[in-house]
Amino acid sequence: MSYLEGYHAAKSALEWQYEIGIDEAISDVPINRYEIHTSPPKLKINSESNIAHVASVPDILSSKDTAHDIAGILAKKCKNLTDLKNAMALFEMCALKKGAKNLVFSDGPSNARVMVIGESPSREEDIEGKPFVGAEGELIDKMFKAIGLSRKVESADNAFYITTAIPWRAPQSRDPSSDEIAMMLPFLKRHIELVDPEFIVLMGNIACSAVLNKVGINKFRGEWTKAFGKQTLPMLHPRSLIRDPMRKRDSWNDLLSLKARLSA
Repeated sequence: MSYLEGYHAAKSALEWQYEIGIDEAISDVPINRYEIHTSPPKLKINSESNIAHVASVPDILSSKDTAHDIAGILAKKCKNLTDLKNAMALFEMCALKKGAKNLVFSDGPSNARVMVIGESPSREEDIEGKPFVGAEGELIDKMFKAIGLSRKVESADNAFYITTAIPWRAPQSRDPSSDEIAMMLPFLKRHIELVDPEFIVLMGNIACSAVLNKVGINKFRGEWTKAFGKQTLPMLHPRSLIRDPMRKRDSWNDLLSLKARLSA
């Protein structure tokens, strides 16, 4: 193979990796994600951070602690959304963080009556560090605008606040595992407590798995239930609607149901 042929082959291989989502080197050597650790990884806390008061490493860590337990301890100590975002950013026990560009936390006014919880970040969301951007973001904005809600207004009655069940993008945008969902659940629960919405909208199976502990969104979408003391409505994720536009009428019925409860 000539130098020129080798150059083009390497360039093509690099472009192919970028297209499938491999856009950042995270280690000098391969990482075995299936390796079993005999003890949990250490939680790293930056003492200079303004979240340093949230956790004292000697106070919360022991060999018996699990990642879920430590996430719960950190989440409970968060007094506001800034604390919570910083605590999540400092949490080093979820492997998803190592392959993600940005923490995807939230968008919209936190005083909104409606809190929307999506799945895990897409590639576009990971790049921008915001939930629901790109085509999915345009669609969800149109959907909620149709019932008089926006994430760009300050009025609680006309706004919706949006976040994701998992704050970091999984490799190749795969679905997060049940262990990863369970690990991050204390942060999501505290997020709901701090926002304290009247209504929660769960978009997609991952959000339903985290909050309702069940999947099969096609079977129970549109059925109101209660989660964390809040009226909760499961809906199809905009990603599903883009793949199958015929399902938009189902989502429209769900939105009308939400509008009726907001007006009651």
